[in-house]
Amino acid sequence: MRLYSWNVNGWRAACRKGLREWVAAAQADVLCFQEIKADPDRLPAAETALEGYDDRWAVAERPGYSGVATFSRAPCQPLATGLGIPRFDREGRVVITDCGDFDLYNVYFPNGKKDTERLAFKLDFYAVFLELINTRVAAGRAVVFCGDVNTAHQAIDLARPKENAKISGFLPEERACLDQWVAAGWVDSFRHLHPDAADYSWWSQRTDARARNIGWRLDYFWIHESLLPRLRGAGIATDVTGSDHCPVWLELD
Repeated sequence: MRLYSWNVNGWRAACRKGLREWVAAAQADVLCFQEIKADPDRLPAAETALEGYDDRWAVAERPGYSGVATFSRAPCQPLATGLGIPRFDREGRVVITDCGDFDLYNVYFPNGKKDTERLAFKLDFYAVFLELINTRVAAGRAVVFCGDVNTAHQAIDLARPKENAKISGFLPEERACLDQWVAAGWVDSFRHLHPDAADYSWWSQRTDARARNIGWRLDYFWIHESLLPRLRGAGIATDVTGSDHCPVWLELD
């Protein structure tokens, strides 16, 4: 099974930049998109559908903000949108899909750069999310989660770690949350398979950073350690343009 995750920075903009053509070429089993900034109920069906895929969207209350969408082929079935907590769910950040023998969480984690209040919101989201997925695993369910995590975990995950040590996205308290994921048995699939790779999935649009590869790895596929025997591949599709992020992918038996 091949899964992709991509922060498209606007669904309609990405479609204008070739998203459908990329989807046709990728032939993925599951596609998880973040920061869609669109409401399918306010758009023609032809603008939101992808041929051959069922879709499930989580839309923010604030128009043109946040939002995620998961497109999947059978036998995947939608389970839920949101975490069941209104202050998080009103931002349209989570779609949960039953992919047969595992649950897939497509998540657009909050950005904490605006101010201290927003950073606290992000850290709260991390904590609540970890508790929920740990509970799901304790109940006997395998789990995969993916999306724009909005934090680079280690120094290798961004081009300029020293210069960004006091910037949200690489703060010690944010990185510590990801350490807690690891301690709880969650595996960063890309780093597990590529321990020394200095590859990135996001580049600032303000400084021509992508051309110079001054980037951050903010987009991940995390799997529970129980799924490690099924892990066959994970990577970053740095050649794919159309957003300030590029897709990341996971392959499971």
